[in-house]
Amino acid sequence: VQLQASGGGLVQAGGSLTLSCAASGSIVGTNIMGWYRQAPGKQRELVATLARGGIITYGDAVKGRFVLSRDSASNTVDLQMTSLKPEDTGVYYCYVQTFLVHKLEYWGQGTLVTVSS
Repeated sequence: VQLQASGGGLVQAGGSLTLSCAASGSIVGTNIMGWYRQAPGKQRELVATLARGGIITYGDAVKGRFVLSRDSASNTVDLQMTSLKPEDTGVYYCYVQTFLVHKLEYWGQGTLVTVSS
C-alpha cells in the first residue's frame, strides 16, 4: 500500500486547511483509514479514523472542528480542519490498516501543518 498525503501548510489561527490522502496498491481488506499527528516533542496521537462500517473516531482535541470523509471510488480520505489553533501544529500522517490474513499497518510520509498565533 502506498499513501500519498497532501494539503499541509502554514495557516493563521482560526483558519482552515484540508488534508488529502490517496491510497494505492493492495488496499483490499482495508479496515481503517485516517490521520494521526505528532507535535514536536510529543507522542503521535489520533486525529481521526474511519473504520469499516462507517464508524468515525475523532481525537478529543479536534472534536467539533475537524471532519473526516472518504471517497471510496478514489480511495482517498480527506481531513477538513477548521478553527485551527497553534496547538494543532505538527506533522500529520495518513494511516491505513488492512486485514486479510494478518493485520498490516501503513503510514504516509507525513505532511506539516503549522498554525501561527
